[in-house]
Amino acid sequence: MYIEKLMKKGADFLGSKYPVMCGAMTWVSDAKLVSAVGDAGGFGLLAGGNAPVEIFRDEIIKTTEMSTNPFGVNLITVAPNYKDQLAMVCEMKPEVVVFAGSFPRAPEIKKVKDIGSKVICFAPTEALALKLIAQGADALILEGSEAGGHIGPVSLTVLLQQLLFKIDTIPIFVAGGIATGKMMAHMLTMGAAGVQMGTRFVMSEECTAHYNFKEQFIRARARDATATPQFDSRLPVIPVRALKNDGTAVFGKLQLDLIRKLESGEINRNQAQHEVERFWMGALKNAVIDGDVTNGSLMAGQSVGLMDEIMPLKDIFNELLEDGEKALESIKKMICD
Repeated sequence: MYIEKLMKKGADFLGSKYPVMCGAMTWVSDAKLVSAVGDAGGFGLLAGGNAPVEIFRDEIIKTTEMSTNPFGVNLITVAPNYKDQLAMVCEMKPEVVVFAGSFPRAPEIKKVKDIGSKVICFAPTEALALKLIAQGADALILEGSEAGGHIGPVSLTVLLQQLLFKIDTIPIFVAGGIATGKMMAHMLTMGAAGVQMGTRFVMSEECTAHYNFKEQFIRARARDATATPQFDSRLPVIPVRALKNDGTAVFGKLQLDLIRKLESGEINRNQAQHEVERFWMGALKNAVIDGDVTNGSLMAGQSVGLMDEIMPLKDIFNELLEDGEKALESIKKMICD
């Protein structure tokens, strides 16, 4: 199969059958989903979110007990529990550590590499990509603004031209708006080592997210997944892409309240940013776990407009591979005929 040949580089790096990563979605990417993705041939990322260290440790242990396949852990560098999580993860020695949210410092990357784990970082610009590589990143993820949850400012199509076409020293995975085998195949032909998907895997039977949460994905159109605005540069919050609901308005009010507290000196900027992260962790739990789709956070990428059914992971992977192979055969025919 052509698709397997193009997948080899990324699969060898991750140690999985296919270089298809399940994005680390807080409250969604738990031990059950991560292990199931591994069993289906993909590579799951366990979401650290802002989980207490012992709870996160238990999820790592549970994942290793549920599956023998390799998986990674995701750390959000702006989360209040980040430093404690990092120390614990270094004790657990996972195969891969993905730094997200912001950019890890060089000593933090070194700390992870010293325990033998591979480091993957998100890179939104060429300058930062080169800096992260110089600091020891083993691979990069280019995530376009089409993605769900915390996002960067640039679309994937531009990132491909800025970074994927220029950097060939380490594997580069791509994410944001990818939900089909055909798109996956085209990313691989461009040089991507593999892809990361989130929204697509929410729509799996193995995902434990509340049915109400998944139902909103089925109903949504691509344009319904919008990014939150930044009201004031003094509170530089990372935009979050989610389906609009009453919770979106609540977050707007929270930003205004935090800006007022910043002005009065009641809190500093770091404390304000932590309050923002606490809000998202709680709001996401309300939607994903409790099924409150009115007030909770419905984080979703714009590929939500392509979601129309809930499927077993096995069927999702089969569809990705079959459609990807057909796309490559079509490309060959166009070139050779």
